[in-house]
Order: sequence, then C-alpha cells, then structure tokens
Amino acid sequence: MKVKIWLLLICWSSILWANDPLDYQQPSKEILELVDVNLAPTTIIDEANKNIVLLYRNTYKSIDELSQQELRLAGLRIDPKTNIGSRVTYFNHVAIQRMSDNSIVEITGLPKNPKLTNFNWSVDQSLMAMTHTGKEGVELWLIDIENATAKRLTDLVLNANMGNLIEWMPDNQTMLVKALPKNKKQLIDTKSAVPSGPTVSVSDGKKAQNRTYQDLLKNKNDEHNFEVLAESEIKKVSIKGKVSDWIGVGMYGDISISPNGEYVLLTQYSKPFSYLVPYSRFPHTVTVYSHKAKKVSTIVEVPLLEDLPKGFMAVQKGRRSVNWRSDKPASLYYFEALDEGDPDKEMEFRDQLVELSLPFNGKGKSLMKTHNRLYSVTWANDELALVQDYWWNNRNTKAYLLNPSKVEGNHSIIFDRNYQDRYNDPGAFVTHRNAWGKNVLTLANNKLFLLGDGYSEKGQFPFLDTFDLSEKKSKRIYQSTFTDKLENLVRYDSKNNQLMVKIESKNEYPNYYVRNLNDQTITPISNYENPFKSIQNVEKQVITYKRDDGLELTATLYLPTDYEKGKQYPMILWAYPREFKDKSSASQNTQNPNEFVYPNYGSPIYWVTKGYVVLDDASFPIVGVGEEEPNDSFRKQLVANAAAAINAVDNMGLIDPKRVAVGGHSYGAFMVANLLSHSDLFAAGIARSGAYNRTLTPFGFQSEERSYWDAPEVYYTMSPFMHADKMKTPLLLIHGEDDNNSGTYPMQSERYFNALKGLGAPVRLVMLPKESHGYRAKESVLHVLWEQDQWLEKHLKTTD
Repeated sequence: MKVKIWLLLICWSSILWANDPLDYQQPSKEILELVDVNLAPTTIIDEANKNIVLLYRNTYKSIDELSQQELRLAGLRIDPKTNIGSRVTYFNHVAIQRMSDNSIVEITGLPKNPKLTNFNWSVDQSLMAMTHTGKEGVELWLIDIENATAKRLTDLVLNANMGNLIEWMPDNQTMLVKALPKNKKQLIDTKSAVPSGPTVSVSDGKKAQNRTYQDLLKNKNDEHNFEVLAESEIKKVSIKGKVSDWIGVGMYGDISISPNGEYVLLTQYSKPFSYLVPYSRFPHTVTVYSHKAKKVSTIVEVPLLEDLPKGFMAVQKGRRSVNWRSDKPASLYYFEALDEGDPDKEMEFRDQLVELSLPFNGKGKSLMKTHNRLYSVTWANDELALVQDYWWNNRNTKAYLLNPSKVEGNHSIIFDRNYQDRYNDPGAFVTHRNAWGKNVLTLANNKLFLLGDGYSEKGQFPFLDTFDLSEKKSKRIYQSTFTDKLENLVRYDSKNNQLMVKIESKNEYPNYYVRNLNDQTITPISNYENPFKSIQNVEKQVITYKRDDGLELTATLYLPTDYEKGKQYPMILWAYPREFKDKSSASQNTQNPNEFVYPNYGSPIYWVTKGYVVLDDASFPIVGVGEEEPNDSFRKQLVANAAAAINAVDNMGLIDPKRVAVGGHSYGAFMVANLLSHSDLFAAGIARSGAYNRTLTPFGFQSEERSYWDAPEVYYTMSPFMHADKMKTPLLLIHGEDDNNSGTYPMQSERYFNALKGLGAPVRLVMLPKESHGYRAKESVLHVLWEQDQWLEKHLKTTD
C-alpha cells in the first residue's frame, strides 16, 4: 500500500510541474490573508494643512482589466478606445479629511464606478481637477474642496495619451486641457492590415548606441497609429463648464503656464519618427505662446535624437529642460551643455544655466556654469536659487547657492559629496507653494531649511536643519530620538514651526501626526489599522556582518511566526545588487528595524508564516574603486556577498545552511542565476523578470555603460546564459509575457529556460499572460505566490 501511495505522489508531482496548461492558483491560507487586504488611502495634503484628500483604490487590477485592447507605440502603452495609458492606476473613491477635527467627509456627485486619476490642485487649492475614464473615454471632473462635491465639467473627451493633461491658470477659474480632435483619423488594425511592402531600416554611418528599448514603432502602420493617438486639440475650460478653442490639432507633449498666466510653454512633436528610440527623442519644438494662443517665440527645435554621444552622462546639444522660473511672473530658464553633450570631452565646466526673459528670443543670460551635469534648480527670489548637478561616473554631486541678479561671483558651492554616501547626506531643502502655486525655497530670517533621512552608524534618526546663508553652515534644530519607532519627517511649516511626521514601528501601521516644535506636543491626524495582524509580532532585526574582504554588510532578518529556540529552519535570502565606487558608501546601513513589516506581492516576508527564516534586502554591493569598474569583479563579489549572508545567519544557529533559497526580481533575478551557476550555496532559486544574456543588451545595462565591444569579457562572464552548463540547482523562472522594461524581454527567460532544459538542469518557467515588468493582476499575483510557495516547499522542505 505504501509503495502505491509513493508512486501516486510521484505521478502527481510530474503532472504538477509538467508543461500542461494550468489555471490560476491561489496560495495557502497563511499567505492569502496577507494579500487580500484593504490598504490605507493615498493622501494629498494642501499647503495650509487644512484638508487632506484621501484616495482609495483596489490593491490589484484584475486579469480582465489587463486583457483590454492595448497598443504599444513609441514607448507608450495605450488603451485606444479610451485614449489613456492602458496600465494607469485608478482610484475608485475620494474623500476629504478636515484637519481641524480629523473628520472625514464623503464627496457627493462622484461618477458611478469611478476610475479616477490625474488629480490636479487649482492654484489656491480650493478646487481639484481630475479625470474619470468612462466607457467613451476620459472625462474632466472637478472637486469643490470646501463643499465636498464633485461634478463633470464638460462633455469633452480628453486625450491622456502623452504629456500632462490638465494645467490650471492662476485665476483659479480656467484650465487648459488636451481633447481628442473633432475629426480624429481612424486607426489601422495592424493584425488584419495587408502589408504594402517590407519595412526597411538604414544606417548612414553615424553611431546610434541606444539601450534596448521596448514598445517601439516597427512599421508605417505603427507610425500612423502613433500619430493618430498623439494628436489632440488644446481647449480652455472654465470651472462653470464653458469650453473655448485654444489651439488646433498637434502632437502635443507637456503644457506649462507661466506663473502670471500670460504665457504658455508648449512642447510639440513631429516627424520623422524612429524605430530605435521612444517618442521623447522624436523631433520636437518648445514654443512660447501668449495666453490667447498667439505664437511669441520658438525656444528650441530638437532634432531626432538617435545618435547621442556614448555614456550615461550624454545629453543633447543645445537647450534642454526649458521651464518657467517659479519666482518670477514670466521668465524662462534652461540647461545647455558646454561639452556638446559628450562626456568623453575633458571640460572644466559641463553645463550652464541660462535665463531667457521677455521677449523670449536671443541668446539669453548665462547665470552660472557647473562642473557636472545640471539636474535641478529651485528658486527663491531674484537673489537666491539652489542649483544641483551630478556626475554618474564618480558619483559626485554639488549643490550651489546662486544669486541670479549678479553677473560675476554670483554662486558658491555649499555641498560637494558622493551622492551614495547616505551618512553624510545633508537632506533636501524645504519648499512651499507661493501665491502662483509654484514651489519655491522656504526662507526665514536669512535661513533655509533641510529635511534629512538621518542615516548613521547608530541607526536612523531623521532631522530638520537650518542653513544660515551668511555663515553657509547647517544647524540641527530637531532630530527624532525614537529607538523603537521610525519618525519620518514629511513636511515643515516654518510659519507655525510645526512638522508633519509619519510614525511607524515594525508592528504599528504608519500614521500621520503634527509635531509642534515650540512645545514638542504631538497630535495624531490619522488612525489607520494594521491590516497584517497575523505577522504583527514577527521577530525582526537588522543584522550586520562582514564579507571576506572586510566590507561590512547588513540585512533585515525575520524569524518564523512559530519560531522555537534551538530549531534550525530553511531560509529564503532576497537581494538586489547595487554598484558603488567606494567601499565606505557600500558598507553603510540604510535599513531600519523599526520600519513597518509591510508585505507586498514581490517580497518574501509571507514565508515567515510557513516556517522559514527570511533574510530580506541583504546587502549585495558590487564595488569598483578608482579605475576599476564594479562589474570587472561582479561574480566574485556576488558570491562573497551571498556566502557572508548565509554564514552570518548560520552562526546565529537559526538555519540549516543546506536548505537556503535565493530570490530576486529584475536585476535581482540576474543575480540569482549567476549565484546558482557559480556557487553551491543554495538549494533552490527564484528569478522573476530577469535578463540572462547580456549580449542581447549590447550597448549597456543597469549601471554598466560600456558596450559589449568595449568589454566583451565582462558581458560574457556576467551572462548566466553563457554558463548554463554549470547550472545544477533547481531554478524557478517567472516572467510577464508583456514585459516593457529595457533589456528584460520575455525572450530572455524563454531562451534561458530552453538552454537549461536542453542541458538537463532542473528548471520551471512560468509566463504570466498580460503582465509587464511588475505584476498587476490579482490573479497573477496570487499565482506567483503559489508557484513560489510550491517551489520552496518542494526543494527546501522535502527531505530524501
């Protein structure tokens, strides 16, 4: 009888892991009750701290929703019926919380079966525009904050396919929106269209070393459909529903209205299109119009950008990042490369910041030159702005204080640091909305303010600093002292000397409070309950340990909910490799044991309920010092990181080191495949949505900017596909069939599986219909958890 049962189990196992079609499965009860929960709302808080807009949504989409028609064109994924992103996150309920008494007011007048998104404050924040996606398309709606009412403004059908959709005028009475053209052209059904000829691509000898982008145009039919879906008319709509024409049909991107409302900055795309790059690099013009839609000046005409110089720091020639100064009525600024956008050119200064005032023509006024690439400017007034640059190759960033009104000696460097150095991060400068509704630096008594995460060797203690503009020094005025909780500083109100904070612990759901710095009183704002009560008492700690070369590493350790002292458990190690240019930054601890234990579909925390030790977010630094690039020793460092993590937990007497699995997503999946190929540390692996053959991403990947032809040995050595013959450890491969991430084509998992199967390796491939790089449908998420659970039970719990 026992023999028959044993044979039956073997047959069942063979059927379960065979290639037969499989219906969506659900994980065990312990896991399911942590997935099927209602989460706290997303919050939008007004500047005056009077009202909080609460946005509620379903945690997951359904597979039915993901199965709706979708066109993938020029880097976009579009629902052609409704003319909005096919994978946009919708909210299905909105309410308002009054901070005066914390009462929650339901909004009346919302549409039936709401699918709400594109929330946009009016300048004075008394109103909020939003969109509802109905059966016929995208509708424009308005919320009256004081009266807690909602209404549809007009019967216009909007075009939400490209760029921003709604832009408020400073009068709080009108807005510009993009609507579908009255005479919209018909789309071509590419599945049934008869080709008129082949698709031909030509190289003219110029180098065009681009990443392996997804969802690109492929033929003339795609070009036609992209143009149809990108075209819109811009309309002016009042809060009373009056609609007037503003500008005719065009392929418009972003709309930006000057602070005083007199001018509009408009981006418009044009042909020729490209089959190599997404639409953001198609030819486009940036033009200033009057508020009455009369053309004032063309600021820049950008050609098709297929052949940027090589390197992560390469940018286009000429003007880029054109925008309005937030502190002036109507004045433009832009960035301009001084090295022609080529990082290989040796230059003292890489970029310059230029202001262009009325009438928006001519060369403009150069305000300053920066040593690195410009990436942000935050304005305060005509005598003060904060400018920041960065350079990826050496991880350097500089922050400058600029006096825009001066011609010479108008700026000074206040921070010059490695941006990966979290222990010495000075924080982010505090801003507020000015009378035009634009963010500007908060300035009081000749001081600026900074909010910082507060990572240190002793732990994480977020802080508020002042920065004295005369002394060019920071001074701490508040630092969290919690040792059993985490107090994140969300916003600082300098007028009332109050902080809005979010406090949590490993078993207390994050909630908002107001901390009065004058008397240190703290007042609760929200009271969200913990929806994950079955793991609220799980044992959690951040452990530190050393790699064999002395580099200090960290990880977050969770013990099983049924933990018994002295018992050895199987373990799941989950990680993601990160590149550094110095050992000091690589060894810093940015994990906090007081963070709320928050399981999500991608995390391994669920398995504490199934008798596993979980080592999450284990440090996997890949360090390249000086002239050495991190990836030059990728495999060696990868294995050293894994060995150190397993040894650390094994030395605590918690695990059976022969029953350890490793898992990861995306670049983490790439890590998993390499570890299983080049070490014998693991009993099983889980790799989701990864890339395994680096020659399929020949012009760089992740943080590797060298091409395959620059470093062929690196590409070969790092590719698990090239070493498939070394794989003997059971590997579960999971991939979305519609992955849109650069480099992680579904083909990566399919080809890797075929290689492993052909070589006799134990491997299972699960392809998720309709899913992208991250998984959205509830059916998919539950099935992935089931697959992982079955795999772990089979390879870590089953004994010979």
